[in-house]
Amino acid sequence: MGEPGKVRSRTRAAKRARGLSDRTMAWLFVAPTIALLLAINIFPLVWMIRLSFTSLNLSMSYLPLRFVGLDNFSDILSDDDIWIRLQTTAQFVIASVALQVVVGFGLALLINRRFRGHSFWTTIILLPMMLSPAVVGNFWTFLYQPQIGLFNYVVAFLTGRDASSFQMLGDVTLSPWAIVIVDAWMWTPYVMLICLAGLRSIPDYIYEAAEVDRASKWRQFWSITLPMALPFIMLAVLFRGIENFKMFDMVNLLTGGGPGSTTEVASITLKRAAFESWRTGYSSAFAIILFVTVFGLANIYVKALNRVKSR
Repeated sequence: MGEPGKVRSRTRAAKRARGLSDRTMAWLFVAPTIALLLAINIFPLVWMIRLSFTSLNLSMSYLPLRFVGLDNFSDILSDDDIWIRLQTTAQFVIASVALQVVVGFGLALLINRRFRGHSFWTTIILLPMMLSPAVVGNFWTFLYQPQIGLFNYVVAFLTGRDASSFQMLGDVTLSPWAIVIVDAWMWTPYVMLICLAGLRSIPDYIYEAAEVDRASKWRQFWSITLPMALPFIMLAVLFRGIENFKMFDMVNLLTGGGPGSTTEVASITLKRAAFESWRTGYSSAFAIILFVTVFGLANIYVKALNRVKSR
């Protein structure tokens, strides 16, 4: 091999050594983060799956840990109360997400007009989303008070009834709607931001062409605005649906699942099984069932979303 060939060979060897060194350095930086994520997320999940096949009950820790197979899953799926809780959860998700999407999309249409004071009012609308759920829960608990709550007086003024007759958190009929109102008040701005991104992504020349064709504003909305913003609306529904399905803090702060079990969603049932009855094996199995349910429904919904985006 001639001298030029030896030089090229040494150059390639140096590049390979430098490339291997770069990859090694990259792994040295990334490996601690990956290890931390595995320790925080993967290990608890694997441990929970293991416990779901056992009879572990922390209130009777003196008993030996016994493998029970699929008994926990069978007990949950054959429990009529569990199905009632899942039905309550589904009703809450549908009502809350529907209200958030309707109001959020309406606000997005309004904010998209860029009127005077646009930035100020956008910031005001976004304020509820920036608050802690604990703060929001306590704030609305005060507003819902029958004697001094401002919400009851406003409703009484609009309906002409006595304010003390509105027991928003203690009435079987009104308590679910009380939670829906609070959740929508807090998270409608989030839906508005996603819808606003969809509206801002629509090119102006499409509206200009529609105006040349003398299309009315109503026609432009149904033929241009809504179809082109639909993927963003569906994305907002996906995000809020997942979050509302596993929502716990707001319900726990406002009603604790009451009155009776009217507002007892699946997360409240899971908390009671895990931290009140201390049925660790049973609650682990219930958590897995909820995870599989949300994961499966989300996958089906994402496929529908991809079909809409591909049109």
